[in-house]
Amino acid sequence: MATKEDTTKLSAQEKAALRERTRELKAAKKGAEAEQAVLDAIAALSDAERPMIEKVHALIRKAAPDLAPRTWYGMPAYADKDGKVICFIKAASKFDVRYAELGFNEPANLDDGNMWPTAYALVKVTKAEEKRIVELVRQAAS
Repeated sequence: MATKEDTTKLSAQEKAALRERTRELKAAKKGAEAEQAVLDAIAALSDAERPMIEKVHALIRKAAPDLAPRTWYGMPAYADKDGKVICFIKAASKFDVRYAELGFNEPANLDDGNMWPTAYALVKVTKAEEKRIVELVRQAAS
């Protein structure tokens, strides 16, 4: 039986992400430095996952060039002019889970009635997923 203490403990991956987030807040990187930090985060991913995440990064940059790339909890993220993260990529290898995610935060303009998805699992990016990612990011950033 799990105790309250067991359910509130963070995993090693979650603790590492929080440490990275703290460093990001302290550094408050801007412009080219922030984009380089995103590219460095992608470069550090596993060989198996890196090409897919590079492709998603390129699609986001193409679909919404006004969003500023930056890292967020050590992962690629894309913020509006006010610095609010609109969307982010969560690598599977970083958190030891079975799929990567393309996620959207509250400022994303994706509202659709009373319920809509805010994260999408990414296993492979084919032409169909490329098209959907571009559509979602354009809508989210609009």
